[in-house]
Amino acid sequence: MATIIKRKNFYQVKIRLKGHPQETASFQRKTDAQNWAKQRETELRQGKHLKEAQSKRHTFGEMIDRYLKTEAPKTPKSYQKKKTQLNRWKAELGHLRLFDVTPSRIAEVKEKMLNEKLKNGKQKSPTTVVRYMAALSPVYNIAVNEWEWLDNSPMKKVKRPTEPRGRIRFLDDNERYQLLTAAQNHKNKHLYVIIVLAISTGMRQGEIMGLTWKDINLSEGYALLPETKNDEVRRVPITGQALTLLKDMNKIRRIDTNYVFSDLTTTKPAFNHKAWEQIVKDAEINDFRFHDLRHTAASYLAMNGASLAEIAEILGHKTLAMVKRYAHLSHSHTASVVASMNEKIFSN
Repeated sequence: MATIIKRKNFYQVKIRLKGHPQETASFQRKTDAQNWAKQRETELRQGKHLKEAQSKRHTFGEMIDRYLKTEAPKTPKSYQKKKTQLNRWKAELGHLRLFDVTPSRIAEVKEKMLNEKLKNGKQKSPTTVVRYMAALSPVYNIAVNEWEWLDNSPMKKVKRPTEPRGRIRFLDDNERYQLLTAAQNHKNKHLYVIIVLAISTGMRQGEIMGLTWKDINLSEGYALLPETKNDEVRRVPITGQALTLLKDMNKIRRIDTNYVFSDLTTTKPAFNHKAWEQIVKDAEINDFRFHDLRHTAASYLAMNGASLAEIAEILGHKTLAMVKRYAHLSHSHTASVVASMNEKIFSN
């Protein structure tokens, strides 16, 4: 029960509730004292004081360590990156109690990161800082929802930096012809197949290089990717020239490795960056990276009438946010859909 005592120029509140330590607070107005007493008694009965006590008992560093030990290993492909990102947060805030890690403290570290320079002298990008914040958010979610070390996550109140619009560089018809011709003429024949696969499926470089023959169904024309960037199994259709090339490769495949694109001197896959750079140079294409082949696939899909949802599914994006950059390429398709709808509704 709460007791309110009138002192000289203030009101003192004492709350005594069975099973809880006594709490005391002072207010200038009696109304404020009554309101606080009522709210605090409700919170105590609901058990909020327990979470507050936990947040004072555990440090930020303990939270990071427990997450890295119990949760992060569940997604082994991204474990090392998560570890690097979370240890950075731990270096900044690890010594503090969770109770003391407020949104403003997290925001201070965010601003510090934004003002840092990389080893090459360039400014750390907002996108990089967003990735660091994205790594910390699930840690707090686990600490709140499962461990009950906190009542709420301070990350909810920290605004993420605004990311620049994603790069969209794709091959025009002439560039595509030049690139494929240069690849066909290069002595590294694997790269030609790899480039065709990237353009026709939108798979990432790591996904293509990690392909094994057991992942590919040549009769039905698809690849099943067991490990993706989003840690989800994804089925990728493979048709046309890409499928024909893989069938030809399968006829003369190596028997000492199951990888489709194993290195010529080992049984493991290894992307030949030097050969790729030479092919781009021979094709006389400027400002082009391998990842732009993924943008090329997405752009071609958009220009050939695929919806953003379909593009997202093919590329393996969980949301439409990443594929909205291709929306302007499908305007004609969108217009035709709207025109078709109007014709059906308003035609006599």
